Amino acid sequence: MKSVKNIQKITKAMKMVAASKLRAIQTKAENSRGLWQPFTALLGDLPSADVKKNVVVTISSDKGLCGGINSTSVKISKGLHKLNSGPEKETKYVILGEKAKAQLVRDSKKDIELIITELQKNPLNYTQVSVLADEILKNVEYDALRIVFNKFHSVVSFVPTVSTVLSPEIVEREAESGGKLGDLDSYEVEGGETKGEILQNLAEFQFSCVMFNAVLENACSEQGARMSAMDSSSRNAGDMLDRLTLTCYRTRQASITTELIEIISGASALEG
Repeated sequence: MKSVKNIQKITKAMKMVAASKLRAIQTKAENSRGLWQPFTALLGDLPSADVKKNVVVTISSDKGLCGGINSTSVKISKGLHKLNSGPEKETKYVILGEKAKAQLVRDSKKDIELIITELQKNPLNYTQVSVLADEILKNVEYDALRIVFNKFHSVVSFVPTVSTVLSPEIVEREAESGGKLGDLDSYEVEGGETKGEILQNLAEFQFSCVMFNAVLENACSEQGARMSAMDSSSRNAGDMLDRLTLTCYRTRQASITTELIEIISGASALEG
């Protein structure tokens, strides 16, 4: 009973810590949503774009005890890998977080291009994530970056999400073929930069903004899931404590009853 009480104290404390961290990150995540939305309006978000070189960026947590958010991200990443694999196609992984690393290394080690951990060791900010995005762009060749993360809705609700960032060449190809990106030619370019250079800069900035939002959304989902998991653990510990207390009282009462019966039986035998 004492160990169960100690566990309950720990889970309650972990829930409070998760709630505190969630409040700190949630405001940043909500504000970051305005960063990538203009890029979606300008360049589009084309998950169905048919390209040869795909890179799946899987965002997960470094710590556990947060429900199934990491397993969900890994499952979707494997589905994307399978969907975009073929004889003339190449799909690689970029992994953020220990939990996705532990699951993907087992059966997809040869397809992992880059692993980054301890992302939340320091408070998350745009500078930190933009450096991370630059490192990813320097180490991988891609036609499409597919970022897998959990979008935060509430403490008990998060939605697995995939954002797609296309390379400048693919963006230009899609623009020339019409479709959603066909309106790019209607924009007037000022200065001496070519259209290709502008698209290159836009693609890099888009990726850093999408990554910033994705990392914050996933961090919010992690803390919300941890709050729910610790709340459930605390309730389960309370229920177990109630059952153990009842069992203890019943055992104690049975022992007392047995002793009384023995005393009364002995007294009756002496009188007889």
